[in-house]
Amino acid sequence: MTRARKKIGRVVFVGSGPGDPNLLTGHGHEAIADADLVIVDSDVPEEVRGYAGPEAEVTETDDEPAGVAKLLVAEGKAGKNVVRVVRGDVLASERAAKEVAAVGRSSVPWRIHAAPAPATAVPAYAGVPTFGPLLHVDLRSFSAGDSLAEYAALRGTLVARVELAEIKALAKALIEGGLAESTPAAITVDGTTLQQKTVSGVLGDLTGANAEVKALEGDAVLIVGANVASQPKFSWWEKRALYGWQVLVPRTKEQAADMSDLLREHGAIPVEVPTIAVEPPRTPAQMERAIKGLVNGRYAWIIFTSTNAVKAVWEKFREFGLDSRAFAGVKIACVGEATADAVRAFGVHPELVPSGEQSSAGLLEDFAPYDDVLDPIDKILLPRADIATETLAEGLKERGWDIEDVTAYRTVRAAPPAAHIRESIKGGGFDAVCFTSSSTVRNLVGIAGKPHARTVVACIGPATAATAKEFGLRVDVQPETADVPSVIESLAEYAVHLRDVEGFDRPPRKTKSRAKKA
Repeated sequence: MTRARKKIGRVVFVGSGPGDPNLLTGHGHEAIADADLVIVDSDVPEEVRGYAGPEAEVTETDDEPAGVAKLLVAEGKAGKNVVRVVRGDVLASERAAKEVAAVGRSSVPWRIHAAPAPATAVPAYAGVPTFGPLLHVDLRSFSAGDSLAEYAALRGTLVARVELAEIKALAKALIEGGLAESTPAAITVDGTTLQQKTVSGVLGDLTGANAEVKALEGDAVLIVGANVASQPKFSWWEKRALYGWQVLVPRTKEQAADMSDLLREHGAIPVEVPTIAVEPPRTPAQMERAIKGLVNGRYAWIIFTSTNAVKAVWEKFREFGLDSRAFAGVKIACVGEATADAVRAFGVHPELVPSGEQSSAGLLEDFAPYDDVLDPIDKILLPRADIATETLAEGLKERGWDIEDVTAYRTVRAAPPAAHIRESIKGGGFDAVCFTSSSTVRNLVGIAGKPHARTVVACIGPATAATAKEFGLRVDVQPETADVPSVIESLAEYAVHLRDVEGFDRPPRKTKSRAKKA
């Protein structure tokens, strides 16, 4: 009789890159997603940690390399897939290199997934080419009086991690070492992140009082060489439409991610504030009868007014062991493309989406009246929130349809945000706020107060905009298509208009309306 062989796990070392979570490699992303245990340094971005699966344990460590390596080996021998994530590149960190060496002496299988090097990633995000000779050094231990002649002799691009407090002395040492004062130079802080800031000029600018440099804060990289002269031409990261904008995202926790990702793509810093929790109806009997009615052919149509309604119906399907075949013989209508996409995600294609305005009113314009000759069944199922407006149901009744209005889910007001968030909302600390439903407007005002007049108000559609106006808010942005990508694109277009036409990089303090439809 043979004994079962004990399963051995593995240890994967992953570099998260210099800051932007999108610089994580595909291999690194897959490793984190498949891990049983993810051990991260404190400076690893939250977005990278979020790639871990729902069953994975994610833990932070500041232990010494020997202690971390001991844990990695023990968990690997216990059969777990362990991922060790460090900021930057794995072997560029002395601490991580010691961990790798210790794990390498064990019997646990291990591997490394490298990350883009800061020497090329930070200049690329700053807009500095690095072709030709390139030297990457760490000068954070530099102090006044040290010679930098060996670096000044390089006829290429010098990329150095530095301490901002030593910039003057560093610049003087490079000039004393042989570089001309007119040598192009740039300083980038917090490179590849949404807080990145680059100041470019020449080396001589750094030897005296420089207000722009003095205002910089964060991890600094000094870039010196002829290639830096191209920085204004190649700058892209900091020139995105919403770069540096603080944008308030009042959403349900489940729905905030897509909007925040799109905002980051345009350079904004999203701040998510939960305003709504979506919960099942207090009594499930009404929804259960409606689902049985779908299966039994009681309805001619089902109309979805939100992605939450789609999710609520689908959860009931799963509960009853049903799938998309339950929609056989029933036509599906959606108030907008975002809701239609949620339906399509389940392999079902809606028959009707508004051709014009993406809203209940737009759907009513396209919805045909009931015809007892063409329509053998006159009943429509309308699953919706407990506080939804009556516009759609009343309009359909006027067209001769029999509406079965069912509460599919409840929206519950969330707890107030932290005091500093409330102060920023009311004091003008946010450049913009994106409302995606009437309930997000009501609940944000209820738990945190009205946004300041300087804050640009973006609303996903006409119903949301109407609610915002009821609360005395000025609506600046409203897209033609009522979905999240469109409202973010419209906000970006508004920011470009503000910068290029009105001359403001950020929203000024204003009171008059600048409403813009995109």
